[in-house]
Amino acid sequence: MVMRPSGGDDEARTVGCGLPMNGCHGENRCAEHPAATGKGDAGLSTIEVVILAPVMMMFVLVLVAFGQLVDGRSSVDSAARDAARAGSLQREAGAAMAAARQAAAADLGDICTGPPTVRKTSAGFEPGGLFSVEVSCQVRGLAMIGLDIGTRISGTSSSPIDPYRRAA
Repeated sequence: MVMRPSGGDDEARTVGCGLPMNGCHGENRCAEHPAATGKGDAGLSTIEVVILAPVMMMFVLVLVAFGQLVDGRSSVDSAARDAARAGSLQREAGAAMAAARQAAAADLGDICTGPPTVRKTSAGFEPGGLFSVEVSCQVRGLAMIGLDIGTRISGTSSSPIDPYRRAA
């Protein structure tokens, strides 16, 4: 390889491989230059992996945790709808709440960390009226990555009380 001057002074000159001459003492030693041999970056990729792997794993866990929150929200809303409908088909308020609790528990069995709470939010239980419930439960969510953030999710729904509901 031939030395090509890139400027007027020796500091700005490069050797044939395009690397600066500083440290080469005017000789063509591209093969021994640390940047050409890769010896200057030895172990750098290992350090990058050690630093970036935990960050990437935490990012994936946060995505999974937020996915569980979204899934929990839609499941609780669905359970509230099912509980309101199951309760609206009953003949009396006590049986309506029992049916609502049973429907919510069936829908949220594998979503909640404990039993779901079902609370009646409508007044009265007359034909043609509304049967409204609020369903809430505790979901795993961000607790799986060690963040103790309140993840109690609740949903409400109403269903008209069926005037032709079941006869005893």
